Amino acid sequence: MKKIVLTLIVLMTIQVGFSQTLEELKAEKSLKTDSIAAIQGRVDAIKAKIKALPGWKKGAFGTIGASLSGFNNWYAKGAPNSSAGNIGVTVNAFANLNQDKYFWRNSLNVNLGWVKFDDKDIDTDDDSFRSSTDVFTITSLYGQKLSENFAISALGEYKTTIIDNFNDPGYLDLGLGATWTPITDLVVVIHPLNYNFVFSSGDTVFESSLGAKIVADYTRQLGKVNFKTNLSMFQSYKSSDYSNWTWTNSFGYTLWKGIGLGFEFGLRDNKQEALNYAINNMAVTDPEPTFGNVDNDLQTYWLFGLNYSF
Repeated sequence: MKKIVLTLIVLMTIQVGFSQTLEELKAEKSLKTDSIAAIQGRVDAIKAKIKALPGWKKGAFGTIGASLSGFNNWYAKGAPNSSAGNIGVTVNAFANLNQDKYFWRNSLNVNLGWVKFDDKDIDTDDDSFRSSTDVFTITSLYGQKLSENFAISALGEYKTTIIDNFNDPGYLDLGLGATWTPITDLVVVIHPLNYNFVFSSGDTVFESSLGAKIVADYTRQLGKVNFKTNLSMFQSYKSSDYSNWTWTNSFGYTLWKGIGLGFEFGLRDNKQEALNYAINNMAVTDPEPTFGNVDNDLQTYWLFGLNYSF
């Protein structure tokens, strides 16, 4: 009986000692966590001050996605002997100058993609990589500050494709107006005086016009996360058929030495492009495609893959 009592006492002592040690460790962990949070807060505050200093700020990040596959005698497929591939690359770069009385913001967005499908049982099919996504946008915004958050500004923006049909069409916006920066990293451009130059070859439906330009851009890095969203709109004063807008969104999460995972998607509406495609790529129809009857479906693209930043 004495042995049982002694054993119980020893076990209870061990349990009490373990509980005390566990509680002490939890308390120490909580203290350390609070200290880390306080240090990180001070570091973030210093980074914000550095970012607000006058001078150039430059950076870039993007996504690389690829998938390759091959099949031999895989009879469950419609093409049992085939190979396929999909490759995509995006680049988001910026170079921004901020001074006491003016700013100059420059950005570049490129999204290129290629796809292939080779049916080895058909000698006449196209087994090369073909363009699937083709986006090129470069923007330059200059502003003369009237206050900390408001400026008179001039904008130049050029959009086109570079793999297929370079500058056909191409869009060049030149305009004057105002820029508002309500919070850090958010830039809102409102230019009521803007001319949208449209470049194209041959007899096409594209036409230049005067209108209003609205751009909203938010680019930020939060720890290991890079984020950029950009909405660019042109509202033609001549006709809504000549208006267009593009919205792109890019996310990157760094895992190791600037490399991680990335995702990008974009939305676009352009009735001129929809009508041009209907005229050049669809079979003869009755009635003939016009601005009044063309299906102006929403254009979209997305890419997921490895992310890089520097």
